[in-house]
Amino acid sequence: MVVAGHINDPADEFDSGLETDRREPTMTLAGWRRFVDTPAAHFDLLPEQRWAKLSEQDKDAYDEARLNYHSEMIIVATSTLRDVARQGRLLTLLNRREISARRGLIVSGPQTTGKTTALKQLGRAHELMVRQRYPERSGDRIPVVYVTTPPKGSPRKLAMEFARFLGLPPVKRGYNTTDIADAVCQVMIAARVDLVLVDELHNLNLATSAGEDMSDHLKYFTEHLPATFVYAGIDIERRLFTGVRGKQIAGRCVLINTGPFPCDAEWKALIATLDDALRLHRHEPGTLTRHARYLHRRTGGMIGSLSHLVRAAAQLAILEGEEAITRKLLDSIPVDHAAESARNGAA
Repeated sequence: MVVAGHINDPADEFDSGLETDRREPTMTLAGWRRFVDTPAAHFDLLPEQRWAKLSEQDKDAYDEARLNYHSEMIIVATSTLRDVARQGRLLTLLNRREISARRGLIVSGPQTTGKTTALKQLGRAHELMVRQRYPERSGDRIPVVYVTTPPKGSPRKLAMEFARFLGLPPVKRGYNTTDIADAVCQVMIAARVDLVLVDELHNLNLATSAGEDMSDHLKYFTEHLPATFVYAGIDIERRLFTGVRGKQIAGRCVLINTGPFPCDAEWKALIATLDDALRLHRHEPGTLTRHARYLHRRTGGMIGSLSHLVRAAAQLAILEGEEAITRKLLDSIPVDHAAESARNGAA
C-alpha cells in the first residue's frame, strides 16, 4: 500500500520471491527441500511515476529486492535441460519394476555448461511430481537424494555423504564402511528414495586404489537400492570410461553430453529469454539480443558464463544508477577464466 508516495513496509512491498539467506547447501535434506519448495524468482517493476517518488528508504528496499531477483533471475530452459529431464523421467519409469541391472544417466561436459542445473532441476521436478501423486506421504517420504562425490574420496567418505544428507547421527569412529552403507541403504529404502543424484563425479579417480574402491561402493549402492542413479561431472567419458570399472560404468549408463552453444537460433533464444527477464527501468527490450554475437565471443557459448555476465551487469546497472545494460558495462565485467581464455585465444 502506498500513502503519499511512501510505502508502509518496503520489505513486504518489494518481494522478489527469494529469501536472502536461501543458500543453505542442497547436500542436506533440509537444504534440498528448501530448494524444491522455493518458487521461481519474480519481480514487477513499479510504474515510472511511482518509482520517481520513492523515499530514499523505500528506494533502498526496492533496489535490494531487485538485486536479490537478479542474483538468480530465471532458469533458462536449454536443450540440455530438456534432454536430461526427458531421459531422466524415462529411466525412472523403466527402472520402476527392475530388480537388478538398473540403468543410470551420466551428464558430462566442460565446466559452466549447465550440468548441475540440469541435475537439480530433474530432481526438483521429480520430487514435486511424487509429492503431488502421494500427498499423504509427503512428510516421511524422501523421493530424491542429492550428494557430491568427495574429492580424493574413499568408500567411507562417500557413505558419509549419503548419511549427512539423510541427517543420520554422526558416524562413530568404530563403524566400518559396510556398517555405514547398510544403515544408509535401510533408511533410503524405508524413505522410498527412487532418484539419487551424484554430482562432481569427476572427483572419482579410477587411476587410484581409493578411486577404484569408491567406484565399487557406488556400484554397491546401485545394486542395493531400488532407485535410478543420475551422475554429473566434467568430461566423464574421457576420465572414467577406461579399464574394467570404467567399462562397467559405461555399460550401465546412458550418456548426455553438454557443451558450448553455437551462435545459432537457440543461442539467440536463450539471450532473448534473459533479456525479457531483466527488471531495469531504462532497459530497452531486445538490447541483449542485438549483442548476441558479442555475448557469444565473451562467454564462449557457455550458458553458465552467459548467466553470470548478464546477472552481474544487471546488478551493476542498479547499483550505479544506470538502469540499463550497455556494451561498455558488459566490457567492464570479467567472466570466468575459462571463458576469458577462450576469448583471448580466438582473438
